[in-house]
Amino acid sequence: MDDLVTFGETMLRFSPPDDERIETADEYRVHTAGAESNVAVAAQRLGLDAAWTSKLPDSPVARRVVGELRSHGVTVDPVWSDSGRQGTFYLETGDSPRGNTVIYDRTDAAVTTATPAELPVTRVENAAGFHTTGITPALSETLSETTAALLAAAQEAGTTTSFDCNYRSKLWSPDEARETLTGLLPDVDVFTIAERDARKVLDMSGESAAIATELSETYDLEVTVLTRGTDPALAVSGDAVYEQPTFESTDAHPIGTGDSFVGGFLSQYLDGQDIPAALEYAAATAAFKRTVPGDIAVVSPEEVESVIDGASAGISR
Repeated sequence: MDDLVTFGETMLRFSPPDDERIETADEYRVHTAGAESNVAVAAQRLGLDAAWTSKLPDSPVARRVVGELRSHGVTVDPVWSDSGRQGTFYLETGDSPRGNTVIYDRTDAAVTTATPAELPVTRVENAAGFHTTGITPALSETLSETTAALLAAAQEAGTTTSFDCNYRSKLWSPDEARETLTGLLPDVDVFTIAERDARKVLDMSGESAAIATELSETYDLEVTVLTRGTDPALAVSGDAVYEQPTFESTDAHPIGTGDSFVGGFLSQYLDGQDIPAALEYAAATAAFKRTVPGDIAVVSPEEVESVIDGASAGISR
């Protein structure tokens, strides 16, 4: 039995080196990047048996994705398709005032046609935990229905369901997201959302703890986790409210930090640790990820624990 199964799109990310502009670049660094697979890798590297499922074109480009995820120990259980394409995106980095720019190239990706009948639903039902994000139902009407079906099947089977809002304004409007997400939340146990998205997408207001408490009560959530940028993360479970400050870190490689946070949290929570311990692990994993290029948290339990223990960086000999 898997400890955790995740479902969603994973793309290839192309990044020009050294803050070069996309329009003048003649070489790119290639990384595997997907919210749900990022969570699977982090959880796997931190001690869980994690699996990722999706629908991929039967092509060398898609096999590049599969190979990298497997290299981190994740079980990959995809549907192979003879139609559709492998999604990609381009990341151009730059210091202020330029900033970072993301350009998506994912139209007609094979994953957008994935249905429950094709996917390993039994694997989801037999897992301890199932995770997906708000990116997935935003990609197509079919995926919106599939996401709902997988969450419902997992909930019915007693699998702990985890959902990260992960709002993307380039995919849908706040109103569209709100309509879909509020329909999914009754089948969610652990809900993670950035406070800014709780306010913008779910139209919440008030203090942070009040927002998390209202979400928990409205949707009967087991745990609601509110991330707040550099401010302490906050979790509500029943009447209990927990806060976890961020750990000091660089801002060199921020993409994938939120997924690393979720992967760190689930690696502990699904292993039976209490919420404060899981939150601390999540924050430390996120801090470490910011030192690692790409979207994936290439991290070990010892490294996360060294962040928690406050060990200073140096040369490991």
